[in-house]
Amino acid sequence: MLSHKKSLNILRKTNALLEGHFVLSSGLHSSKYIQCAKLLSFPSKAEKICKSLANKIKKKFKKIDLILAPAMGGIIIGYEIGRLLKKETIFCERVRGTFKLRRGFNLKKGTKVLIVEDVITTGKSSMECVRLINKARASLVGFACIIDRSTKKSLKINKHIVSHLKLDVPTFKSNQLPKELKLIPITRPGSRFIK
Repeated sequence: MLSHKKSLNILRKTNALLEGHFVLSSGLHSSKYIQCAKLLSFPSKAEKICKSLANKIKKKFKKIDLILAPAMGGIIIGYEIGRLLKKETIFCERVRGTFKLRRGFNLKKGTKVLIVEDVITTGKSSMECVRLINKARASLVGFACIIDRSTKKSLKINKHIVSHLKLDVPTFKSNQLPKELKLIPITRPGSRFIK
């Protein structure tokens, strides 16, 4: 398994760890943004992180039938984890702001589903995936991601998250921004803001 230090070096080398003033998909503000798409655009570097995460998943979850990844950020990591674990992998995507299964994807009753994302901050996207699992009367196994940047205060998920890397990056509501963050122009990198 990769060390915390080596993992951060990979994120920096691939420009997956950005600094500035970001509004995350959750609506919270942060001075750092993890853009896993940049990491995943370098397959040879991402492979080490994905293998490490897949090994952690194997140790934590004994029975997985299917991997469900939320679009956009979860699609590539979901695919790669599915490939490494030899599991069917599907994704859900937003239709008028709500996650739906399209493209012939479906969840069968009783299927044991692992939700895989690139980054979890509040768990909002993951919890939207849980609604799809519950609606299909499938079974949630748990959650996995490359980066877990959640805090107990921000997290909507009440189960353990298996992650490759846990990062403590403060987030702020728009009415509680520190002075130094207010001075930096805002970037909105998350896919939830795409119309």
